Amino acid sequence: MTTTTSSAAGPLAGVRVLDLTSVIFGPYASQILADYGADVIKVEAPQGDSTRNTGPRYEDGRAAIFLGVNRNKRSIVLDLKQESARQALLTLAESADVFMHSIRPQKMAAMGLGPDHLKQRNGKLIYAGLLGFGSGGPYEGRPAYDDTIQGLSGIADIMARQTGEARYLPSIAADKTCGLVAAHAILAALYHRSQTGQGQAIEIPMFEAMTSFNLVEHFYGRHLKDQAGSTGYPRIMSAWRKPYRTQDGLVCLMPYTDAHWRNFFIHSGHEQYAADPRFTDISVRTRHIDALYALAQDIVATESTDYWLALCDRIEVPATRVNTLDDLESDPHLTGVGLFVDVQDEAAQTYRFIRSPVRMEVETPPVQLPPRLGEHTREILQEAGLQAAQLEAMFATGAAR
Repeated sequence: MTTTTSSAAGPLAGVRVLDLTSVIFGPYASQILADYGADVIKVEAPQGDSTRNTGPRYEDGRAAIFLGVNRNKRSIVLDLKQESARQALLTLAESADVFMHSIRPQKMAAMGLGPDHLKQRNGKLIYAGLLGFGSGGPYEGRPAYDDTIQGLSGIADIMARQTGEARYLPSIAADKTCGLVAAHAILAALYHRSQTGQGQAIEIPMFEAMTSFNLVEHFYGRHLKDQAGSTGYPRIMSAWRKPYRTQDGLVCLMPYTDAHWRNFFIHSGHEQYAADPRFTDISVRTRHIDALYALAQDIVATESTDYWLALCDRIEVPATRVNTLDDLESDPHLTGVGLFVDVQDEAAQTYRFIRSPVRMEVETPPVQLPPRLGEHTREILQEAGLQAAQLEAMFATGAAR
């Protein structure tokens, strides 16, 4: 593991990550590693990550979407079209623990940056390819974005079954989900290396990862191969699965167990439904889920939001109010646990971040502002052992910036 010039803290202190990814999928994964203390070096082309200018900003290059997935990192600019830049990257890889990219494998191989090239120079390297599609299938090498993967992996169909219209989730759900998969795959590879001393190449393909994610519940009847039933978990597909409207607003009310539903019916004054054969256990409730949720909506509509929150708290049925996105910063629990963190830059401009949701006994790094484009290029190349003359030549030709 590599010693860095930054103050070491966190369970991944000393782990160096070379991150050639961009947009959301890869940067979200590497930000998780950075939050755990890894020294993440964001390797960018001269034009920088496209998200640097996506959304509101105090300054060009530090826009909102970039801020969301690039905290606690360093930035180096290398023009990999130039041989001196490629050689500098190979030198950096010799002392790295993780090398991650989201570039087509064929292009990486053509640049001499494929897994075999890098593992020859560093046998302990974890080489992670964050791809649209895994190798060996007919989609290998195709480009992929969140929208296309949502459609291909079933999200649009799930939405159509529930709402009647094929739609994407209003969240960069595929990129973020696959980023989580990539982070835990890299951590697993690092643990394997700690036990064996061996590096390895790993693939994290979006299509396969998101299909796996969606089919946890929605593979449903297809698990029984000899008597295959339908896909789609009925409770999730119900058009009635949404916040309930009360007399004065909305409430998220979630009876789930047999006892939950029995208590909900009895304490809301509708005892007759507690013994209704359609609702007595989870199996029959699932078969009659639309009728159950429609009935619950009729009942909830008769009282106020506060009434239902108080009743559900008393009878131990999960229920919450509905937060808008604007409500989250003032939610009493989130403020109580300090989820939102303010950081000032040198011009005394304040940025607000969402810290890692994970808390550990081991010290973890404080939130650091995402780096400006190429902010650490000289520092990082000096750490790799490049001499002043080499650096100046690279800056002169634009190979580094």
